[in-house]
Amino acid sequence: MAGPKLKALRWWMIGLIMLGAVINYLTRSTLGVAAPTLMTDLGITTQQYSWITATFQLGIMLQPISGYVLDVIGLKTGFAIFATAWSLITMAHGLAHSWPAFAGLRGLLGLAEGSANPAGMKAVSEWFPAKERGLAGGVYNIGASMGSVLAPPLVAWAIIAYDWRTAFVIAGALGLVWVVLWLRFYQSPAKHPGLSDAERAHIAAGQEGHLRSDGARPSVLALLRRRNFWGIALPRFLADPTWGTLAFWIPLYLTKVRGFDLGQIALFAWLPFVAADLGCLFGPTVVLFLQRRGISLINARRGAFTLGALLMTGMAFVGRVDSPYVAIALLCLGGFAHQTLSVTVITMASDLFKTNEVATVAGMAGTLGNFGLLIFSLLIGGLVAKVGYDPFFLALGGLDLLGAVLLWTLVRDPARAKPSAAAVPVVTV
Repeated sequence: MAGPKLKALRWWMIGLIMLGAVINYLTRSTLGVAAPTLMTDLGITTQQYSWITATFQLGIMLQPISGYVLDVIGLKTGFAIFATAWSLITMAHGLAHSWPAFAGLRGLLGLAEGSANPAGMKAVSEWFPAKERGLAGGVYNIGASMGSVLAPPLVAWAIIAYDWRTAFVIAGALGLVWVVLWLRFYQSPAKHPGLSDAERAHIAAGQEGHLRSDGARPSVLALLRRRNFWGIALPRFLADPTWGTLAFWIPLYLTKVRGFDLGQIALFAWLPFVAADLGCLFGPTVVLFLQRRGISLINARRGAFTLGALLMTGMAFVGRVDSPYVAIALLCLGGFAHQTLSVTVITMASDLFKTNEVATVAGMAGTLGNFGLLIFSLLIGGLVAKVGYDPFFLALGGLDLLGAVLLWTLVRDPARAKPSAAAVPVVTV
């Protein structure tokens, strides 16, 4: 190929994906930070707010559609379409004047933003050899945490300097800027003119033979019949309520229960997401540590998930401590633990399924995860006024332990199950 070659281009590509994830989670987290202000301004009740967040979850549960589109028309074009849509929809939030209008916009936003996780996993599966996928997935998922880190100070600044409507316009405009960068710089490994022959060979050599694309369109029904799909989807069903609680309900919890004002939210509400960034890197590090001691890739991922689930038990005590700062520390532990296990189970889609199936599988598993979040969010909205937040923190502390049991019980390593796998080089790190 003609033109200059870039060293370690695959990491530049995952960096571009990570930046897209930052914008994705910044736009979806804007509502949670602005909620105390706009709820007062528009007279929205806690239960109505739960319905608003529920419509987002209903929209994002359509991830299999976005994943299938990405697998069929390609990552570059498909992700650009979805990112443009979520940016414009976010800006339209500034025009809403009632909770039904917010609910409708959140449903559309969920449909568009549901593309981010399938897109990230598809890029990881195409650009990285097996031994690097965990770290690449961790880097990509830092974007989710970083977007949520940026939301509290940015939204609080916009509200103080202008109003809550401006916060949505700014977040959406940032998304449109990213779309320009994406269209300018992203290409698949097969087409990118900056990919050197040596790096291309490195990527190809590390791709498991039984997971290479066969060129066929993914069959949703066939995927639903595979136990490995349920082995990663059910743990996500149990894990994802944690992230939704941190993003959509913690600012309201800090305001209503802990007495925080907007300035204190700007100072503290982002800290659990910084801890989550560290968890994105800690999970892959645990996997590498276990692999170096002779543990297989799939078992190493299950081990990292289990460790994260044990750490998640700290969330059970958030509502039971007197100090708001200790509560913040426990929420940070929860963010760290959640991303430790979440990035691990999400990455497993690229370990267990063919490259032309990864985005579809990630979308389908994301649907189940967001269904869990939907149920949890509706329960909070309907019951928090009667029972408080304590039971929900207790539940978050225990759900992932059940997820770990399911991960160990249901998932089977396809490399060990196929006789042809013996011809594939065993990856050691």
